[in-house]
Amino acid sequence: DKVLPELIEPYELRAAALREFLADVEPSVRYDIVPLHDPYGPAATDPALRCIVVSEETRRGGEAVNKKRLENVIGGAEPSWPRGCVRALSGRPLPQGLAALELFVIELMEDPHHAQSEEEKLSSSNLRQRLLGTLLRPPREDPALPPHPYIIGLTGGSGSGKSSIAARLENMGAAVIDADALGHAAYRPGSAAHGRVVAAFGTEILDGDGTINRKVLGAKVFGNEERLKTLTDIVWPEIARMVQERIREAAAEGRAVCVLDAAVLLE
Repeated sequence: DKVLPELIEPYELRAAALREFLADVEPSVRYDIVPLHDPYGPAATDPALRCIVVSEETRRGGEAVNKKRLENVIGGAEPSWPRGCVRALSGRPLPQGLAALELFVIELMEDPHHAQSEEEKLSSSNLRQRLLGTLLRPPREDPALPPHPYIIGLTGGSGSGKSSIAARLENMGAAVIDADALGHAAYRPGSAAHGRVVAAFGTEILDGDGTINRKVLGAKVFGNEERLKTLTDIVWPEIARMVQERIREAAAEGRAVCVLDAAVLLE
């Protein structure tokens, strides 16, 4: 799995950058840039290819390509062994057109500026990590949205680091709106959602003091999409209303930025 796959550039941009690089290094070189839709690409089937360039860490990938070429005998017929054919790594000759590719292994270059948390080699993963916190494109102007405060949505699963990031942004002056805390508030007796939740799921979800026992309620909706939707249809609009209220309060305080910390922000 790639590190920060969300920051990988689209294929078109990467291909354009490669064309510019090749033209800059040696304009006379003929090349064909091909998108890969499987781990092998055309290297496993193209009889015109004679070698493959791999790095030290991708050598096994090159060997897998050669193994695949052995399996891709044209027509499945017993191969003939023409004179001068390229020999496989084992020394056994292969059928012409599906010869094992000669592996050219290049050494990895060290990144002299890598941080302690980064890989020592020159790495696109390092570059993507350094993009964190960089504005990739200008904010989209929307006349329906007020210019201030600027609202940042912060989302991710449990343990993804939302709380740590929210704390850092808060220390920088942002107003942090914790959707989970608002969710707890939405269940309190006297809230707009409390009575509707009790009406939908029964009084057995209540503790002696009238508060909703979230564990009992959770057991009722766990694994039941219909019941879960009933609950979220009641609670989420109330949370959204409270979020808007907190945003207005932050604006009145003169806050320039609001951070909405919500595990199910997209949903």
